[in-house]
Amino acid sequence: MRTYHRRVDATWLLVAGLVGVVVGVGLGVALGARRAAPGSGAAPARPVAVPAGQLPEGAQTVLDALAGASAVVEPDGRVVWATPGAEALGVVRAAWLTDEPVTRAVDVVHRTREPRSLTLEPDRRRRARRVELAVVVAPLTADLVLVVAEDRSQARQMDDVRRDFVANVSHELKTPVGALSLLAEAVQDAADDPDAVRRFAARMQQEAGRLTRLVAEIIELSRLQGDDPLPRATVVDVDDVVAAAVDGVRTAATAREIDVRMAGEDGLAVVGDREQLVMALRNLLDNAVSYSPPRTHVVVTRSPADGQVEISVSDQGIGISPAEQPRVFERFYRVDSARSRATGGTGLGLSIVRHVCENHGGQVSVWSVEGSGSTFTLRLPAHTVVPLRKVAT
Repeated sequence: MRTYHRRVDATWLLVAGLVGVVVGVGLGVALGARRAAPGSGAAPARPVAVPAGQLPEGAQTVLDALAGASAVVEPDGRVVWATPGAEALGVVRAAWLTDEPVTRAVDVVHRTREPRSLTLEPDRRRRARRVELAVVVAPLTADLVLVVAEDRSQARQMDDVRRDFVANVSHELKTPVGALSLLAEAVQDAADDPDAVRRFAARMQQEAGRLTRLVAEIIELSRLQGDDPLPRATVVDVDDVVAAAVDGVRTAATAREIDVRMAGEDGLAVVGDREQLVMALRNLLDNAVSYSPPRTHVVVTRSPADGQVEISVSDQGIGISPAEQPRVFERFYRVDSARSRATGGTGLGLSIVRHVCENHGGQVSVWSVEGSGSTFTLRLPAHTVVPLRKVAT
């Protein structure tokens, strides 16, 4: 178990202070009544709420506002009031606090009357996933302490993803930038050799194009993860999206003698951003053309399925191993790094596809057999026309 103290969040302290002012007297009276009752020495089987009638007016409303995960406890860690969220996070179990660092903080706060905050990773054996809790402990009355916990696991995970993303971007940018620097030196050294200059200049153009694509895709991925991922949502004709994406890869496919075909049902529609959908499908087609041998087929199929529209891109390429398939939608992940460098791939294309699908309330999946080809399928909610009903006059 890892735990460390840090500066108390001002907002949380304000909430704790407000609860202390409103609830303090009422909880003291309620606790005294509970202790004086016959047989009250036994610990309750589950945390119990102080009867609302014994609290000052409005106190229960304030406590309910902390429904995420809060508990009122005695100095020894025994719970006298808790929200369901406190049990859901595992902060409270069987009317007791479960984590020793929180219990120790309660004792310190009871003695010093000073609020404290801590961040801890509770025992993972009690939880199926990694959990990070931010906990604030504040005094309420002479005999009671308030504990408020917030699950920051998702925020921590997002921070980890951002750090990994920045590290990956830095690494990916170094490759074309370093290559351009070396090629520029080579051009200078070969100033008297026109053939060498042309050869190095062509390589510089390739690296510059790769760098341009990488920067563009990083910007696009950032935009897809923005606060408003669908700023221009309209009814989108699926046939139009497929036609635009196929036209975008026609030249590259012809150069590789690959036949790109369209099949399936016409007239389907979804609600979303046309440009995003074209970009996602174009990325799938680019991969299909890049990783397929000459004189093969790539087929784009549209079909309705249980209130969804399925758009599948099937190729006869090199395929993807079962071990690689779960990771192909990760940022910068490449099944074949050498092939990606040769084709100018950035490793962001399939990640962009996944984000576009998620933004549209859909998902993307892959089926593949090594040596036989792959099929990537976009599943998006179908647009259904609701007939207008006449209002009787």
